[in-house]
Amino acid sequence: MAAPDQTHGAVTVQGFTVVPLKFSADKPAHCLYLKAHSVREKDSAYPQYRTLFVLNVPPYCNEDCVKQLFTPCGKIAQVYLHDKPTLTALPSTGSRYFPINITTPGFKVAYIVFKNASAVKQACKLSYDSPLVLNTPEKIVSSTGLHKWCQQYSKRRVDIKELQTEIEDYMAKFDAKQEEEKQRLKDQEGVADEEGWVTVTRVGKNKGTPRTEARKKHLTKREMKRRKEKELLNFYAFQFKETKKDQIAALRKKFEEDKQKISVMKAARKFKPY
Repeated sequence: MAAPDQTHGAVTVQGFTVVPLKFSADKPAHCLYLKAHSVREKDSAYPQYRTLFVLNVPPYCNEDCVKQLFTPCGKIAQVYLHDKPTLTALPSTGSRYFPINITTPGFKVAYIVFKNASAVKQACKLSYDSPLVLNTPEKIVSSTGLHKWCQQYSKRRVDIKELQTEIEDYMAKFDAKQEEEKQRLKDQEGVADEEGWVTVTRVGKNKGTPRTEARKKHLTKREMKRRKEKELLNFYAFQFKETKKDQIAALRKKFEEDKQKISVMKAARKFKPY
């Protein structure tokens, strides 16, 4: 790692401004690494020049804590916390019981979107000699200790009515989406595109058959049976002659075996034909 650079009280390491963070004034410091977010692929959730990228965010810092720490730099529009850096904001359903993205406990990365670009520059000028303090007598953090455990316990308890409401909302959206897709396919039925191709859908009278493994095995078995029934045996004359020869040879062999058995029985005086 390159040696830290210090300019006007701010310490930078490989382009990141190092800012000490203390949970309280009597606790040891923990370093945050921040810089202006700048990538080639743009995303509306992370507007250029107004987004601050922060690494090494401790587990006890949630969105409210991050806002509390960086609000002195400028008004904050949105805070995103992720397990690792992302090019775009992760989608969220806002559902308590059926979330799309589940975060794991531990250190996070933060994307802080300010309302003004000057706030990002102000944050990058924070002094290393003036640590940020999260828990102060004026602003007490309630996301740690016993209060945090009580919140986790309450969050794990299932509210039946709330769960039922979420399920009904999800099914209503799902049914609406299915109906919209069905209508779209129905509108495309028999309509040619610019090149003259017609899209074949399953909305018509013949809805087709499901493409399942059981259905595939059934079709294969039925096809083999059909081929076996239509198979032509002894189609050629030489095949018919060869079959007759084999049958005669088998009969002669059986006749000779029977003659030997009769001879043995006669010798043993056990042969009584009448």
